[in-house]
Amino acid sequence: MTLASPTPLKFLAPGWFSPVMGLCGLALAWRSATPALGEMATGGTLVLAGLALLVFVAVAAASLLRWQRHPQALAEDLQHPVRHAFVATVPVSLMLLATCAHALGLGGGAVQAVWWTGSLLQWWATLWVLGRWLAPQTGPQAAAGGLWPGLTPVLFVPVVGNVVAPLAGVGLGHPVWAVAQFGVGALFWPVVLTLVLARRLAHGPLPDRLLPTWAIALAPPSVIGLALLQLQAPLPLAMACWGVALFTLLWVGAQGQRMVAQPFGLLFWAWSFPLAAFSALTLQLADRQGLPALQTAGLLALALTSLVVVGLVLGTVRGLRQGTLLAPEPVAAIVPANSP
Repeated sequence: MTLASPTPLKFLAPGWFSPVMGLCGLALAWRSATPALGEMATGGTLVLAGLALLVFVAVAAASLLRWQRHPQALAEDLQHPVRHAFVATVPVSLMLLATCAHALGLGGGAVQAVWWTGSLLQWWATLWVLGRWLAPQTGPQAAAGGLWPGLTPVLFVPVVGNVVAPLAGVGLGHPVWAVAQFGVGALFWPVVLTLVLARRLAHGPLPDRLLPTWAIALAPPSVIGLALLQLQAPLPLAMACWGVALFTLLWVGAQGQRMVAQPFGLLFWAWSFPLAAFSALTLQLADRQGLPALQTAGLLALALTSLVVVGLVLGTVRGLRQGTLLAPEPVAAIVPANSP
């Protein structure tokens, strides 16, 4: 058993907001199952959204305390080629919490404030991350291959996370801004996907501990499909996104055995929100098109996602008790394959 770190708070990186995204995503997936499951789906949505809010408050409070006690640790996260992108899990979590509240019929000033805070912070996170792409590369980063080591699927969160905006933004009365923000994410989805694949092909595979992050590639087509439904776009466009998402799930899922062979870590939560978004899209398309087979597939996907999230919660609780999560991780340096 690994001994707990004497300063666990120091290792509370921004990625700890990922469970909030996963729980919110699962809550929205259960909400999408209402036509099939009735009030049971609404109850599941309420419980999961409440749990997501509690986790967000706890992680936010601990993160503020970490900022005060270990400012250098936060500075290192912001400079890290991979961890810096997890900063966007904060605004995405805020937008998803507002989306859950809206789905449950809430829309007061507090929900509006949460959504706007998340939306604007997500806009800033995208500008900040893409600003690093244009900034001159000097020092150790340039010696390690410039920006290539940091081109991982985690970049989907700050760059493509903007497509989450319409899920609640339209219903809350902000369709113009929500669509504008959606356009940014939709534009950079293929850009980031191309760059990440180029990095994989030209500079070697990701370190093994980053393998679960490939699951994040499932989120963009799934959420874009959900946003298109919210925007009343032609149904074939949303169905096309579902097809891309299904292909991505099968493509990335083929590496599942390699992923689960890795020691459990926070990065395993990368599966939660993408699976939930895919389940929600499947269920909503089934309801729109009246296809029983697609509804059955959606309910199976929802069941699978629920089991995955339960497993992630249990693994996280066990890791916290054993001290294996809030501790330095033995992650190999991300360098190009042809580096000396």
